Amino acid sequence: MYTHYLNEFLALAAIHFLAVIAPGPDFAVTIRQSVRFGRLIGVITALGIGAGISVHVLYTLLGVGALMHSAPWLLNVAKVIGGGYILYLGINLLRSKAQAARADFGQAADELPQQSLTKAFMVGFLTNATNPKATLFFLAIFTTVVNASTPLKIQALYGLWMCSVNALWFILVSLLFSSERVRQAFLQAGHWFERTMGVVLILFAGRLMLSL
Repeated sequence: MYTHYLNEFLALAAIHFLAVIAPGPDFAVTIRQSVRFGRLIGVITALGIGAGISVHVLYTLLGVGALMHSAPWLLNVAKVIGGGYILYLGINLLRSKAQAARADFGQAADELPQQSLTKAFMVGFLTNATNPKATLFFLAIFTTVVNASTPLKIQALYGLWMCSVNALWFILVSLLFSSERVRQAFLQAGHWFERTMGVVLILFAGRLMLSL
């Protein structure tokens, strides 16, 4: 039974993977969390991003995605909410202070600034769940690649796969940017790095707002 949908799955998996590795808000937030707070927080943030995908999968499977597609104002509301959250993250990063940033980046692993696991998870979750570009992506992929006759349980498996791939990719990103060698590279310019990530997120938010 499952082999019947293999070609459809491979097409969806390929398109999704290309979308995942393209730099975006998820990428910027994962790097910031990993460099500033360390490996564990980076990994938990990545898991939150993976879980955030489930929101898009769920509303798509329930038909809400089709409703948003037919009612443009709903999509605009999603863009405003998502853009607002990304803007909030960007402004917070822009406010990074030079002295504090250098101290944070120079500390030993057991002396890193603290962030709760719950907050780290929610940062990742909300970054993805409120991203209207993800909404557009799922509307597109489930209306063009996935056949309308594909059983709901098969589509749910597609969604589970995408959640897992997202989480694994950003876990790899977090492992890279939380390594001591990479962390040391930011010792002299930690606050500028955070401010740059802030500018990137603000630009993403601006593009979303301009598309309204």
